[in-house]
Amino acid sequence: MNLSKSFEYYVDKKIIRKITPDKARANFLIMESDTALIGLKERIDKIGIKDNNANSIIKDCYDIIMEIIRAKLLLDGYVSSGQYAHEAEITYLKKLNFQDNEVSFINELRYFRNSVNYYGKILDKEYAQKVVDFLIKNHKSIRKIVNF
Repeated sequence: MNLSKSFEYYVDKKIIRKITPDKARANFLIMESDTALIGLKERIDKIGIKDNNANSIIKDCYDIIMEIIRAKLLLDGYVSSGQYAHEAEITYLKKLNFQDNEVSFINELRYFRNSVNYYGKILDKEYAQKVVDFLIKNHKSIRKIVNF
């Protein structure tokens, strides 16, 4: 699922705004993301991935990724808000030279997470496993963008 608009489009539309870099808030988000990943791994080790916890696991993976992206935005002096804010945040990965397939997967994850939160979609353990595998495989490269 490709993103057709550029990061600059969202800046022009004021969905992304320039601010004074906020290292303290960024650090908090990074710590939250790291803690959530540890908790997610523990939960998966103890109970596994099942159809009845797939939605929760998928949302947790999404939050872990998005907290890192938001931290990077804050460190670089940006903040997002309003409709399309999550989409705008994901486009920042394109500016940071992430691979198109990684950006597309995270955008797909955004779409499915929104389907769960806003439309009551039930996702299955196979998709949850795919998301967890992506997170584990790509966490270091995503986490590296904040260099803490």
